[in-house]
Amino acid sequence: MLEILEFDFMRRALIAGLLAGIICPVIGAFIVMRRQSLIGDGLGHIAFAGVVLGWLTGFYPVLTATAVTVAAGLGIEELRDRKPAFADMILAVFSYAGIGIAVLLSSMSKMSNVSLIGYLFGSIVTVSPEDVVTIGILATVVLVTVKVIYKELLFLTFDPEVAFVSGLPAKAVNLLFAALTAVTVSVSMRIVGILLVSALIVIPVAASLQISRSFRRTLINAVLISEVSVLVGLVTSFYLNAASGSTIVLTAVILFALSFLAKQFVLDRAGRVKLSRPG
Repeated sequence: MLEILEFDFMRRALIAGLLAGIICPVIGAFIVMRRQSLIGDGLGHIAFAGVVLGWLTGFYPVLTATAVTVAAGLGIEELRDRKPAFADMILAVFSYAGIGIAVLLSSMSKMSNVSLIGYLFGSIVTVSPEDVVTIGILATVVLVTVKVIYKELLFLTFDPEVAFVSGLPAKAVNLLFAALTAVTVSVSMRIVGILLVSALIVIPVAASLQISRSFRRTLINAVLISEVSVLVGLVTSFYLNAASGSTIVLTAVILFALSFLAKQFVLDRAGRVKLSRPG
């Protein structure tokens, strides 16, 4: 297995993948608790437009995707704040606009099918040294920012009304969180792929919720599940010559199934036995 580390592209993919495996569930834990699990899909479609725009104009696609996705994320959050009753509809409009622009621009550009598929489904061979540096910087920015505003995010996630009344700058924190979510989508698309990036944000958190009893434990277990999914998925992708996004996501789905079964047949049963004991 260690032979895979002899390849430069595999070392780059592992570094980038493990970084994405940390920030996706960290952001995803708050997204799932806020019942916004589909926002990653919408932002992924918009990131696709940013990638093609970069390819068409000659700029670095990851940065153009990040810029376009952050702008769209801020726009979505602003409109959701003004029209909360239409939050799903607003996300859908942005999502379809993103995929429409991406298809239009891709038909105008000379982007090869190999590059296109790499961005859509993830690829371990297309991660460049420039990608690793960019992903490292952006991932650090996301983690440090979450650390700084952790208490405010937690307050707004579990009790937004009280947080607003208590004078917390709710709008500013929510806009900042929207930008962090957009950056996370852009960072992760090189490994997982644009179409599957939302899965790495949501599934490890869903698996962790089955076996965790507090938000902090959910966060820690989600990161562990995500890292295992990325590691196993990348190694499997190498040996099967398959798209890394598919192997990573399917590994995460298997871990979710195992955690779900563990909750149903081990943890819940142990709890019922404990309650049934006299005294």
